[in-house]
Amino acid sequence: MAAAQGRARTGDKKNTIYACAKLLFEAKGFKDTNVPEIAQSAGIATGTFYLYYSSKENLFMEIFMDENVKLKQSLLAAVDTSREPLTVIQEIMQLNNQGILSNPILREWYNKDVFNKIEAKYREENGLEKVNFMYDAFIDVVKKWQADGKIRSDINSEMIMALFGSVILIDTHKEELGFQYFPEIQVHLTQFIIDGLSATNKRP
Repeated sequence: MAAAQGRARTGDKKNTIYACAKLLFEAKGFKDTNVPEIAQSAGIATGTFYLYYSSKENLFMEIFMDENVKLKQSLLAAVDTSREPLTVIQEIMQLNNQGILSNPILREWYNKDVFNKIEAKYREENGLEKVNFMYDAFIDVVKKWQADGKIRSDINSEMIMALFGSVILIDTHKEELGFQYFPEIQVHLTQFIIDGLSATNKRP
């Protein structure tokens, strides 16, 4: 019983750190929030923070990925995939960009001052794997579009998903391509891919 109570208290403390840090990150941003502030807000000693999180970056990335999953789940729930592919993809991209820019946690992804640290942690924590559920849900949509003659059926559905995935992956190369081009570059690439996948472009 004592051990169970200890685990419960441990979980409560970690949840408190998480919640307090989220509020601080939202209000002040990643760069201007520090561990002592988080600890003070959570009512713990600074040293105690490190019993639960190895760094501010790790805590922020946990919050970031949770927020990213919530956004992606809301996209799947909001979009009517029975419409034309271009309309659907454009709406997903628009809603995703709006969701990022309206969320102070996710918006840090486009903060040039902190991007390198965030991106490094995102890759280290396999951030893309956290949203694999989108792949599983959307590949069925792609197959349905192919069966209905809305997009080319001579290209493997997995290859089509890889094309869509490439639009997402270039987001992790903003610095090389130029921050000033995002997120517009993704909108244009999506348009080009959908145009190329049009059933009218199917090879004989």
